[in-house]
Amino acid sequence: MSSPLEGGPQNRSRKSRLGLSLFWRTFFLLALLLVGSTVAWLQTFRQLEYEPRAIQTAHQIASLVNLTRAALVYSDAITRLSLIKTLAEQEGVRIVPREPEDRYAPYTGGELDARVTDELMARLGAGTTVASVVNDEPGLWIGFAIESDNYWLLLDPARFTRVGGRTWLVWLVTAMALSLTGAALITSFINRPLSQLSRAARQVREGEYAAHRLDEGARTTEIRAVNIGFNRMADQLAKIEQDRAVMLAGISHDLRTPLARLRLETEMSVADEDARAHMAADIAQLDAIIDKFLDYARPDHVEFKPVLLRDVVDACTYAVQDHEDVRITSEIQPDLRVMADEVELIRVISNLVENARRYGKTPGTDVARINIQAQAHNDAVLIKVRDHGAGVPPAMLSQLTKPFFRGDQARTSAAGAGLGLSIVAKNIERMGGTFALTSTPGRGLAAHIRLPRAASIRPGSATNGSAKGAASRTAGAK
Repeated sequence: MSSPLEGGPQNRSRKSRLGLSLFWRTFFLLALLLVGSTVAWLQTFRQLEYEPRAIQTAHQIASLVNLTRAALVYSDAITRLSLIKTLAEQEGVRIVPREPEDRYAPYTGGELDARVTDELMARLGAGTTVASVVNDEPGLWIGFAIESDNYWLLLDPARFTRVGGRTWLVWLVTAMALSLTGAALITSFINRPLSQLSRAARQVREGEYAAHRLDEGARTTEIRAVNIGFNRMADQLAKIEQDRAVMLAGISHDLRTPLARLRLETEMSVADEDARAHMAADIAQLDAIIDKFLDYARPDHVEFKPVLLRDVVDACTYAVQDHEDVRITSEIQPDLRVMADEVELIRVISNLVENARRYGKTPGTDVARINIQAQAHNDAVLIKVRDHGAGVPPAMLSQLTKPFFRGDQARTSAAGAGLGLSIVAKNIERMGGTFALTSTPGRGLAAHIRLPRAASIRPGSATNGSAKGAASRTAGAK
């Protein structure tokens, strides 16, 4: 048995529209903005910092080299040795002779190093050598000449500390972590009123009008206005719901008493048997319409329990199986059960059977052929009630479950109030199921029901008797 409830294009399109919540969407946008800004600022800072840092460092080193060279030039041999010793001990500057066999590596560790080397060579002359290692000893080595003698000047590495990649990485990770934490807090603060509104709207939709009231003293004027408007709307809906229940209860109480008197007077005072039968039928129809109004306004309170589906269907078809204008066939496993409210499920099946009996007669005949099928599908049960009548145009299907809407064929009959399929859809939704209609013009209308599946039970339980009893109690509500 195929069913549109098993997962058609409509369900797939619904799944494709699922996405991130507003919290995560806002968080990701804020995080993207903050991370992008941090990375852009870091790159800008590095570019703007390299040039002045390189020039400043080169100026300091060149000044130190020039001062050292001048001091050595204008000192005699004994004073020169004392000066070299003083520079090494107090200033951390070593002056050593440069030998032809010295091994050294150029000072080109990065972009900043190369820029410092170029600036030093420009200020100290073309014969200047800048090295990072001399004879396997690391440091900042500056090679210069005093007259015909060549020297190495070794600076303390602490004088020139480069900011390495690890330092930048630690700084960047710290900034990003703080930015993401701030984005999460800001997003949570912004979305909190919306989350409260969403929760309150869901409760109002489920009929819990007073379960959750929004804060009318919020600091933000826009949020405060929305909360006040929502609370007033919930109060109005609660009042309308209460007024509707009182009105419908009054209809039941006020109309049924005069209808009973009319029925009694008709039986006693109308002599024509045919006229009396028609008047009694009209009174019964009015009584059934009142029951439909009350069914539609029934409070959303149901008691779920395992229900043997075959017994429910047998109870619903028992009253009409001997009618000449209907032929019912059913294909249901004996042990197939659903989790539902038994009375509500009987009302659903009875309404569908009655709707098919009235409006689903096979073209060219006065007989309605009705097929009832059910099968298990994973953790659900799919039920199909189909007639072989004229059907309805596909464009009209979505209108059939609306209250008081009646199809073209139904409008020619005064047998109902246009609430039958509305009651079915509402009862199925109460029981946690789904309901859909399909139709092929000229081949009939099919009702598809999906309900939660329950564990199997042994045939012959008390469900059969209770189902038939409930069917007899709801017979007047078709």
